[in-house]
Amino acid sequence: MDTALILSNLLNPPVLFFFLGMLACFIGSDLEVPQPLPKFFSLYLLLSIGFKGGVELHKSGLSPQVAWTLGAAILMALAVPLWTFFVLRRKLDAANAAAVAATYGSISAVTFIAATSFLVQLGIASGGHMVAAMALMESPAIVVGIALARWMRKSDGSAFSWAHLIRDAFANGSVLVLCGALVIGLLTGESGGKALAPFTGDIFRGMLCLFLLDMGLVSARRLGGIRQLGLFPVAFATLVPLANAGLAIVIAHWLGIGRGDALLFTVLGASASYIAVPAALRLAVPEANPGLYVTMSLAVTFPFNIILGLPIYLSVINRFWN
Repeated sequence: MDTALILSNLLNPPVLFFFLGMLACFIGSDLEVPQPLPKFFSLYLLLSIGFKGGVELHKSGLSPQVAWTLGAAILMALAVPLWTFFVLRRKLDAANAAAVAATYGSISAVTFIAATSFLVQLGIASGGHMVAAMALMESPAIVVGIALARWMRKSDGSAFSWAHLIRDAFANGSVLVLCGALVIGLLTGESGGKALAPFTGDIFRGMLCLFLLDMGLVSARRLGGIRQLGLFPVAFATLVPLANAGLAIVIAHWLGIGRGDALLFTVLGASASYIAVPAALRLAVPEANPGLYVTMSLAVTFPFNIILGLPIYLSVINRFWN
């Protein structure tokens, strides 16, 4: 593996601010990002990346390769929760297995955004349609995870509306903002991109640094619960992202997409949700333990992908694509 890529990623300002947040927690500092600023940062990042993706998609158009890539993204979001669920059932009950499977089948928008920043730093181009892939991958895993939990529960026949579930999954705030911004960018094109350039471009990395500073604080606080998880969840939270990344790289190579898009596709496959999935599962599968699936995704998988995953994935992609 190219150690220069790891060093480049570690010296990326957003990643360093993530470390700063973790350090502040470890030394007992009173540093905190007051609420509701983290929600505002998240909203801004989703809006900005969605809008810029829409503008880029307006430029490139919907080619057959773009359509194949989006289709592969949806299939990935459906397949990952299925295979991981049956692995998890060897150690966990049905509700927790379904919750963790949905978490790892869905995606982390922040990891995706960090990956785009990593590509910009290295001068590697990527396409706007990958933002559409991110939006399409977030909700299907939620539906699959809840379906698995309901199926294994052997329901007593109480009324349940799948239409209501699907509507709630796709009306999730983060999905709505991301998709809405993508459509607005697609409709307004280059003129809209120029009009919002100071907002979506000039301050983007600064906002990302502030958001990852807060994520460093939150992740470090969650690390205290790692000891209660045992070996299996920690190993799962590290090894399964690598397995999903390998699958995504094979698919990306088979589709013949560029290096930048291949990294983003890989990150989408390897990341795990800690925002959209917990919000949905708290209501739909209340018997699942959030301390398990949120801690696994936020305290293990997220830092792993941010710190080591990005350079590892790109190093493998560089080797295959060259």
